[in-house]
Amino acid sequence: MPKLKTHKGTAKRIWRTGGGKLRRRHAHRSHHRGRAGTTQLFRRLRDNRLPEANPRLQELIPYK
Repeated sequence: MPKLKTHKGTAKRIWRTGGGKLRRRHAHRSHHRGRAGTTQLFRRLRDNRLPEANPRLQELIPYK
């Protein structure tokens, strides 16, 4: 069976934790943050969890 190519853009944005969960960063974290409310800001600081069962992610990053 041939090797699968990893989608490099996705591989740079998504990582797997020690427990095997997929994580990504929230957008809108760098500047102009004063316009957003406090709740929004703190939600963006935390990493977002992705569903591991997503078949599209398995195609994009098969070895991660």
